[in-house]
Amino acid sequence: MGDIAVIFGGPSPEHDVSVLTGLQAARALGPGPARVRGLYWAKTGDWFEVDPGLEGADFADGPPRGASPLRLVASPGGGFVAPGGRLGRERPVEVEVAVNCCHGGPGEDGSLQAALDLAQVSYTGPTAAGAALGMDKLGFGAVVSAAGLPCLPRVALGGGGDHPPGWPGFPGPYIVKPRFGGSSIGIDVVEDAETARARLVANPHLRQGAVLEPYRPDLYDLQVAVRTWPELQLSAIERPLRSSTGAEIYTYSDKYVGGQGMASAPRELPARLGTGLEADLRQAARQVAVLAGVRGVARLDFLSDGQELFVNEINTIPGSLARYLWVDPPLEFARLLADMVEEAARRPAVQWTTAGADGSALRSAGTIAGKLG
Repeated sequence: MGDIAVIFGGPSPEHDVSVLTGLQAARALGPGPARVRGLYWAKTGDWFEVDPGLEGADFADGPPRGASPLRLVASPGGGFVAPGGRLGRERPVEVEVAVNCCHGGPGEDGSLQAALDLAQVSYTGPTAAGAALGMDKLGFGAVVSAAGLPCLPRVALGGGGDHPPGWPGFPGPYIVKPRFGGSSIGIDVVEDAETARARLVANPHLRQGAVLEPYRPDLYDLQVAVRTWPELQLSAIERPLRSSTGAEIYTYSDKYVGGQGMASAPRELPARLGTGLEADLRQAARQVAVLAGVRGVARLDFLSDGQELFVNEINTIPGSLARYLWVDPPLEFARLLADMVEEAARRPAVQWTTAGADGSALRSAGTIAGKLG
């Protein structure tokens, strides 16, 4: 196999966690038969090739010492290219598969996936369409609801007086979430709809859109990973444990501020669940994986009070690539990554076709001026 690139970072609030995931993946992939290359996406949007053996602290102030500038060319024959030196031509960075470890923002919302599709670079994780759906909490919730799966009501939150009387149709208190965000960043718990509207101005993470849903303090989180190669498979189920500070939700700090990313977050794993609840969760997880077009490894998040179960969200590129969840059945991180790489190489994220575009419509169209008349 040719070189494997591990992509991490990105202009996202989850940039730092993405760096940690990427460095973990690079270590687990090498040494091996393929050369592992580190491709760092800076907060500024610039690209660099870096030593994949660096530590997280080396990126605390931006591109590390020795980073080499790159460009991403989104066209056939493009991909990642490096400067050729003084008066020299750019040289391609030969990559057979890119392992996408970018959390949030353009690395997880379909933007990077679309660019790699246009550049004809094979990559792990969600397709552009799957990434966009997973990042859109309102769209994902609508798909889940339309399929008849249990979920809490979720509505779009806009400013001003654009909501009808009786909106949102369910009582408070409420959770306000960024429509296109992840990892609990920017989430607020509020008492009433007017306060929720006010958060649109005060909370910078809500500027691109927000959703509102009921806050149920009796519900706790349950999470399971799903992978799609060599076949659809579910991990053990975990119950993340919230901080002891009385947090109302499972916070970003609970998840990631522990030294090893999600792997060091407090949890009950496997979660102690009743047989019926576990069976319901696993059945729902398989349905969601199909509905959302999961590719690679994703994490599905549920809410429960021990009896009822609600589909909450999907994380299409989870922290640490959800390696910590594969304890039953046990699965080594290197094997998890190798299967993702094999899937990327053997099952492209997109295959376009021009079948039917034979020119007949153009030949019979007449003049453009006639169509505009």
